[in-house]
Amino acid sequence: MFWTPELAQTLEEAPWPATKDELFDYANRVGCPQQVLDNILSIEDSEELVEGIEDLWPEYEDIINEEYFYNDNEEELYD
Repeated sequence: MFWTPELAQTLEEAPWPATKDELFDYANRVGCPQQVLDNILSIEDSEELVEGIEDLWPEYEDIINEEYFYNDNEEELYD
């Protein structure tokens, strides 16, 4: 599975918890990118409930943390 913040963000409104089939159906209906659909299809256990995007990509919480992204505007504030 390959995730980026942008890809993961497309599933933020998904009906969590959900099975693989439910996630695929949701992602297909809302027009998620093909990479998201491929990632969902690569989930091994189709009956296991996925509680959230963190189950698919454990680093997601770290990625959405404000400190993760470098902001040029913040640097200007301290000059």
